[in-house]
Amino acid sequence: MKLLRYGLPGQEKPGVLDAQGRVRDLSGVITDVAGAVLLPESLARLRGVNMESLPLVAGTPQKDLRLGACVGKVGKFICIGLNYSDHAAESGMQVPPEPVVFNKWTSAIVGPDDAVEIPRGSVKTDWEVELGVVIGQGGRYIEEADALSHVAGYCVVNDVSEREFQLDRSGTWDKGKGCDTFGPTGPWLVTADEVPDPQALKLWLEVDGKRYQDGSTSTMVYGVKFLISYLSRFMSLQPGDIISTGTPPGVGLGQKPPVYLRAGQTMHLGIEGLGHQTQTTVQA
Repeated sequence: MKLLRYGLPGQEKPGVLDAQGRVRDLSGVITDVAGAVLLPESLARLRGVNMESLPLVAGTPQKDLRLGACVGKVGKFICIGLNYSDHAAESGMQVPPEPVVFNKWTSAIVGPDDAVEIPRGSVKTDWEVELGVVIGQGGRYIEEADALSHVAGYCVVNDVSEREFQLDRSGTWDKGKGCDTFGPTGPWLVTADEVPDPQALKLWLEVDGKRYQDGSTSTMVYGVKFLISYLSRFMSLQPGDIISTGTPPGVGLGQKPPVYLRAGQTMHLGIEGLGHQTQTTVQA
């Protein structure tokens, strides 16, 4: 299934993409794509619904029908840094001996095609296409061998970053990662049964038509199974939590000389089988 949320910001309704690429309204079946709806037994019940019998929503998704973030009421938005060795190298940093963990504030989450704001005072706003992992069955101290059974599904995330705020202003990375609009998520949550191997997905990103990132999740330093197990040692993972798993090389920071975003540009990015996003940058 490809679960989604559609409608005006703050008024999104749950939906599902049908076999013809149209949106069907799920609001008569669930209240939101969030929380307990993402548990394995809830997803199993959803699979039993005759999708063709659901009301058809007018409009074409990502054209004249706005999509919101594919998961609602997110509790934690956990990110992994330097998780591709070639990206670490372009950033002038060593591959870490353990995963680098930081947060994006949930107020950063926006729809896949919503505008991205260049923060006031920003001089180094950057892009990062990433595989998002959405937790279904929560837990603590999860065994790596069981980790994928805790995944509800996968999605595209743009981990927009302000590098000066992140790296040059002291403190943690978080201040450069969680600005408003810095977490476009979606277009849909592709349930785990449709993604046989999360370590075999191509991902890419373009700015104004120029391809900057072109990678594969196969080159992650720490894979999805390990990350779920690792994070669960330090916190309970809960339904609807998002783990953004790191970015391949090609970010603006790694260009020679570096290239950063300015208002009026367009980012286009996607992951094989998970859809694509398009954002225009605007000044905050």
